[in-house]
Amino acid sequence: MAKKKVDTSIEAPGELAGEKKAKPAAKKPAATEKAAKKPAAKTVKVKTEPSQKEPATTPALKNVEPYSRFTDFDIALFKSGKHYKLYEKLGSHVVEFNGVVGTYFAVWAPNAHYIAVIGNFNGWNRSSHPLYVRWDGSGIWEGFIPNVGNGETYKYFINSTSGEDLEKADPFALRWEVAPRTASIVADTFYEWKDAEWMATRYGHNALNRPYSVYEMHIGSWARSPESPDEFLTYRQLADTLVPYIKEMGFTHVEFMPIMEHPYYPSWGYQITGFYAASSRYGTPQELMYLVEKLHEAGIGVILDWVPSHFPGDAHGLYNFDGSHLYEHADPRKGFHPDWKSYIFNYGRNEVRAFLISNALFWLDRYHVDGLRVDAVASMLYLDYSRNFGEWETNIYGGNENLEAISFLKEFNEAVYSHFPDVQTIAEESTSFTGVSRPVYTGGLGFGMKWMMGWMHDSIKYFSTDPLFRRYHHNQITFSLIYAFTENFMLPFSHDEVVYGKGAMLRKMPGDEWQQFANLRLLYSYMFTHPGTKLLFMGAEFGQGTEWNFKQSLEWHVLEYPTHQGIKAVIKALNQLYKDEPALYEKGFDWSSFEWVDGGNANDSILIYNRKGHDEANELVVILNMTPNPHYGYRVGVHSKGKWGEIFNSDAKEFWGGGIDNPNPVTAEPVSWHGRDHSISITVPPLGATVFKKVKVVPPKYELKK
Repeated sequence: MAKKKVDTSIEAPGELAGEKKAKPAAKKPAATEKAAKKPAAKTVKVKTEPSQKEPATTPALKNVEPYSRFTDFDIALFKSGKHYKLYEKLGSHVVEFNGVVGTYFAVWAPNAHYIAVIGNFNGWNRSSHPLYVRWDGSGIWEGFIPNVGNGETYKYFINSTSGEDLEKADPFALRWEVAPRTASIVADTFYEWKDAEWMATRYGHNALNRPYSVYEMHIGSWARSPESPDEFLTYRQLADTLVPYIKEMGFTHVEFMPIMEHPYYPSWGYQITGFYAASSRYGTPQELMYLVEKLHEAGIGVILDWVPSHFPGDAHGLYNFDGSHLYEHADPRKGFHPDWKSYIFNYGRNEVRAFLISNALFWLDRYHVDGLRVDAVASMLYLDYSRNFGEWETNIYGGNENLEAISFLKEFNEAVYSHFPDVQTIAEESTSFTGVSRPVYTGGLGFGMKWMMGWMHDSIKYFSTDPLFRRYHHNQITFSLIYAFTENFMLPFSHDEVVYGKGAMLRKMPGDEWQQFANLRLLYSYMFTHPGTKLLFMGAEFGQGTEWNFKQSLEWHVLEYPTHQGIKAVIKALNQLYKDEPALYEKGFDWSSFEWVDGGNANDSILIYNRKGHDEANELVVILNMTPNPHYGYRVGVHSKGKWGEIFNSDAKEFWGGGIDNPNPVTAEPVSWHGRDHSISITVPPLGATVFKKVKVVPPKYELKK
């Protein structure tokens, strides 16, 4: 019986690669030698054609067989930092070799003296399953272990050239044990996707000239079972409740705070150890894929928080991986983050760049996500970020820019958009760095969008001021329009604004209960009519009254009260308005989409502006009254005659407002006002926003006489 043909895309060390011999692994030091001595790496030749001379029975395999998924081209790409699909090569992969099913292990550890796979399958024996080091100077150790399959827990035992003994989880593991356990698990990401329709049309959903309203959430604390409040909902359970909720609210996208495996739950996911693994706290990789699929079926895009800026120093993680500063920068002035007590990636090392860019593409590829929100970009861009004098070193030009990180971010965005042109990358960047959301070929960083952090802080500061004194802070609320179109801005009210004593969005608002809710409705109306895409953190959409607590569910019970029902209803209405009115999104990043009608009325604290799309007929007039004083017969200049109807009013009774509105269309009069030839006389509600649009003239219907 002929022997099975080995996949020729898999290359074994040895004669297949130009008859080069595998580098013998160095002998394990006596200090760590507890069992049989490690076998030396051997040069082998894998037969790729059937042979009639071979015996019918499969020969017994060794504990670890020389085996590789790498070609010479793979290695060349890896060394140059241009291999963007390392997840197909490194890590653990269940394969068949010589008729036996087992797992191929591969790990990058150039400073290792000896590496063995340890796990339940061998009683965590450090000597029984040593890997082979490649001969090509890549620093990759690999080997095939028969009869090890999906679900097996494992780590790498590493003895470094310095003599240090380490037990490390797999940086490329697709699944990890639930914390506080730290072992990797052999797994796959096979899934029969049913979202082909979404994937074929998602460019239209993600385009910069389309509505883009994001619901930011933390999976572990969005909701929990009332019967088991200490237990997390699984990805699959979330699909049954989260998907219909986001669809009901009208958000176009959901953004998950980091779901990659992290050991410390209070880090909210931003201290990652398992960059390629969906957190096992909430289920399996396939269950997360099911959630993504259901969101896509509902027409909702999925964005993941991605953290290439730093990682924790846990003993099982990336830090000091092979006894050397492998992933982190060796110089603490570049490699240690003083604020987060974490470690910064060495962006100048080719293999590290390949690790990170491969990771970004992995989530877009295997999990069908539609965008990546990149965390803490500012901390990557500047060498002196959060550092005092003497704690940082200038770049080669004497500046404070981290040239290696800047180069990495450009390469990351080029790689993402070249492989997935229908997704978006979004930068959380809080400085005035130029060109964050401009193409790389024009000198920019290449992101699709950038968080408008200045707008967020100014808006919250202004709205936190008592309306009586807002006239003295008018510039805070108008300043954003000076720079609103210098980047493709996203307007965020994120999780960072409702933690650490900052208070819930509702409680930032001044005044009595009515004023607090009216102010919040007004703030959200300002957000949705201001140029830029939108992001709102969970709980803010129904006016949760306390800060976000990651240890428990959102306070859904407050929706029993009409006040909170009103906030929820206004968010639904604003999302619908955003989708229905092209003037709010068609030219959202263009100067021509916005025009002040009256931005200088500080005395009354009233803002009036136009939002414009491609069609003049879609022009909107937005009036914001930042005080609790209503205005009757208030005149507003308009560009053309005709009738103008109120299409939105934040003071509507359905939103728990006072119901001061303009129920009937008003006719523009030939009275010059605000520099326009025509004007309308309207009622402006207290602490309210109202939006007007020209009423379309419907031609009369003619009927033939009988």
